[in-house]
Amino acid sequence: MLAAAVAVAAAVLPAHAAPGPKDPGTASAFHSLRAPVTDENFYFVMADRFSNGTTANDDGGLGGDPMVSGFDPTKKGFYNGGDLAGLLDKIDYIQGLGTTSIWLTPSFKNKAVQPEDKSAGYHGYWITDFTQIDPHLGTNDELKALIDEAHSRGMKVYFDIITNHTADVIGYKDSEGKDVRKGYTSKDEVPYRTADGEVFDDRDYAGSESFPELDPETSFPYIPVLEDGEADLKVPAWLNDPTLYHNRGDTTFVGEDAYYGDFFGLDDLFTEHPTVVDGMKDIYKTWIGDFGVDGFRIDTMKHVNNEFWQEFGPDVLSYAKAQGKDEFFMFGEVFDTTKSFTSQYTTRNQMQAVLDFPFQDAARSFASKSQDARTLETFFAGDDWYTDADSNVYQLPTFLGNHDMGRIGSFIAADNPGSSDAEQVARDQLAHELMYFSRGNPVIYYGDEQGFTGPGGDQDARQTLFASQVPEYLDDDLLGTDATHATDNFNTAHPLYRKISELAALTREHPALRDGAHQHRYASEGPGIYAFSRTDAGDQREYVVALNNSEQAQTAEVPTYIGKRNYTRIYGEAAAETKTSESGTLTVTVPPLSAVVYQSSGRIPHSKAAPAVVLQDPAAAPGDNGRLKVTADVGGSSFYEVTFEARTAGGGWVPIGTDDTAPYQVFHDVAALDAGTPVEYRATVLDNGGHTATSQPRTASVAAPIVTLDKPAEGSSAEGEVELSATVDPEKASHTVTFERSVADAAWTEVATDDSSPVYSAKDDVSGLDDGTRVAYRASLSGPGFSVVSETRTVTVGEAPQPDSVTVAGSLNQAMGCAEPWDPACSQAMMALDPADKIWRLTVDLPEGQYEYKAALNGGWEENYGSGGALDGPNITLDHPGGPVTFRYDNSTRLLSAVYASQQPGAVAAAGSMNSELGCATDWEPACDQAQLVLDPADLVWKLSAPALPAGTYEFKAALDRSWNVSYGAGGASPGANIVFEHDGGPATFRYDHFTHVITAG
Repeated sequence: MLAAAVAVAAAVLPAHAAPGPKDPGTASAFHSLRAPVTDENFYFVMADRFSNGTTANDDGGLGGDPMVSGFDPTKKGFYNGGDLAGLLDKIDYIQGLGTTSIWLTPSFKNKAVQPEDKSAGYHGYWITDFTQIDPHLGTNDELKALIDEAHSRGMKVYFDIITNHTADVIGYKDSEGKDVRKGYTSKDEVPYRTADGEVFDDRDYAGSESFPELDPETSFPYIPVLEDGEADLKVPAWLNDPTLYHNRGDTTFVGEDAYYGDFFGLDDLFTEHPTVVDGMKDIYKTWIGDFGVDGFRIDTMKHVNNEFWQEFGPDVLSYAKAQGKDEFFMFGEVFDTTKSFTSQYTTRNQMQAVLDFPFQDAARSFASKSQDARTLETFFAGDDWYTDADSNVYQLPTFLGNHDMGRIGSFIAADNPGSSDAEQVARDQLAHELMYFSRGNPVIYYGDEQGFTGPGGDQDARQTLFASQVPEYLDDDLLGTDATHATDNFNTAHPLYRKISELAALTREHPALRDGAHQHRYASEGPGIYAFSRTDAGDQREYVVALNNSEQAQTAEVPTYIGKRNYTRIYGEAAAETKTSESGTLTVTVPPLSAVVYQSSGRIPHSKAAPAVVLQDPAAAPGDNGRLKVTADVGGSSFYEVTFEARTAGGGWVPIGTDDTAPYQVFHDVAALDAGTPVEYRATVLDNGGHTATSQPRTASVAAPIVTLDKPAEGSSAEGEVELSATVDPEKASHTVTFERSVADAAWTEVATDDSSPVYSAKDDVSGLDDGTRVAYRASLSGPGFSVVSETRTVTVGEAPQPDSVTVAGSLNQAMGCAEPWDPACSQAMMALDPADKIWRLTVDLPEGQYEYKAALNGGWEENYGSGGALDGPNITLDHPGGPVTFRYDNSTRLLSAVYASQQPGAVAAAGSMNSELGCATDWEPACDQAQLVLDPADLVWKLSAPALPAGTYEFKAALDRSWNVSYGAGGASPGANIVFEHDGGPATFRYDHFTHVITAG
């Protein structure tokens, strides 16, 4: 028990990251942390799409058949020929951008082709051998030569690595030996069993060195099987053990299956198992020790359990430092824009950094969409979520687009239809200026420096820098140039290449612009100027950065740290010199869609004494109930740094983070402590003259966990079984959730309990209840010192009655032809019910603008639904580019949404066993013309009518863009299980709604 208590205290108060516990009277005053990696300039490159250094390895030694070798330079989903030799040949070009670190997409040996996907592993995410470079890209020796050359130039090389999954090698059979579909099966529906048949929850063992023995025949919902010739395909050999995978079917990327499901069939590793944890550590330590790799970008981090990262990160980092890699750095892909969530991986999970997806979203909104400059103020104010004792926001890699979501050039073209090339280049440069001058480590996605665009993400954002033969790429319009993809694009005179080089050189000359304290200064109301300062704690010279996202010149009065001081322009087109007022205000004028930077003529004057510091009452942090928000109010207005400390009963004070930007705060992770545990806090301010002052301590108690009932949806209808689902914040493997129901306002009765984390679920049978009966549900949780209950969700047995009318009521009503805004009775704003799918829709043509609206039922405001489908909820916002938009309301979920034709795929096929009956040459053919649905512009529903489909039982899916690259099956899951259609013969209509991805037949 004592050992456990010590372990918990260490997890919550990480003394390893700062000096250990101190005498109660001795307070800590530190500078804000700057880890070794806060000044990198990354170049993110997909080797296959960069430069073809030698044609000898194009087919990877597998021969000329593209469906075997994966090489076909005319197709965007196959190997195009780039390699490590090409990277080495063009390293001058990469370095010329100011690059300090080359980040390679996964380069390990891949399964060259996955026939069911009809595409190749050029991207590197279908790994079969983690110990060698993919033969299409080169050899291990060529990698070593690239790393050695980069090191000789003072550059680093980062590997993109995968721990979540391997190539799709494992198939599934049922207990009778038949091949089965791979729809996800939850742990509650079919739990894991030991080799002896005992039910267990894997999360009870995650993070430990023990794990139950498993049997492939009895431990999983599906029996994992390997085809002949593939039993020993993977390297290292432990990867061929099918019991080291989750074996639960394909993920839908939400809830429990986001951790346990196969990504589009890729074999999902059992990362809760210590053999997998140790095996992955050994794999990647080898690349550090033998090849000198300088760091890792970690794929799909949020789809791996926390305990894996808590073991993997510190151990690999410790090994790297033992090899002399003092600046070794790892950052993970957490594809989410919520800082309270993304920051958990650097605080609770002890990793160094994550890719800054929230920044990407904020930068696009500012530079490409010209949204309110105050949104950047709000964005940067949330940076303290990342502050703890051994990391902070300054370490995060920032980016503008990538190989999955698409390029910044593509976003700018889409956000500004009809705009000139000059405007699009200016917006692109503005986005890069924001990225280089604000906190974080900028990442350039290869090709962005040449103005690459493309119509979307994934394969449409993976063009070659060498001359392409891919028809889809040859159609792209490049920004800032008349060049096309038909020729090489290594043009160092391109305006974007020159701009990025200029920004890198300027920030190298003025390091404070890379890792100085980032302090908010000014934000316009609406489009206009966002200004901030960057200040190095040692040099203490202030730099003022002002960016203008409007299409007119703007002037602002920007506060600074220094009064009556000259500031010199070092970047941009503006007055060469300007002077602050007595109160420290700097007047700046910024041209449209551009940035200026001013440098103070001297350092900030030293404070004569430390300012007063007072702690606010710590409280549970909104957005992460496992953390306490601790805020210090500091008097004065100079450059200060505030160190926060915490202690539990009987312990010493331990530093938990230092903040150098007002408001001064940390979000202290206390998830490992029991609810009700008291934690004491204090804060010490360090001024720029070396003086300190310490606050009086304040005590807060760890909050009780919050249990949230996620299913059923409030107000939904229910027939047969009702699916119940709950989550707990913070999550612990020891939780047991109880589900209860109340029928027609009667007493609460228990439905079921579930202790299988991280998602708790059950089913309730309502088939015996009369239609119209209202059933309320709730979830409860008890533990040491707490008993909590979720909010209530109420459903109606039987089909939910539809309202008489639904109106899109809001600020857009006059643009629809209504007499006034927010008119729930306006006929022009009323939606029409589609009897086929019970969805209300309205398509209107609106001018460009920002709107707010709600769903108003029955012509009045008595019943209305806002954001998230909440009754009387907040207004829904719409940033509309102008033109047609379709509104969609689902009365079963109360959700009102806006859908655009531009968001639709290029084509949708009902691909299945009925294709030959429709006139196709074969079944399951997504490219067949007769299987293509047609988009109805009135409601944005895809439809295909078959006038005489023979009677029979058919199976089908929705296949997008005439291929199997993206498909949707039962329930709108991707790729999902086949949909079964029992047809009596005669007419049949297939319908696909891209909002839900659901395809139906009837």
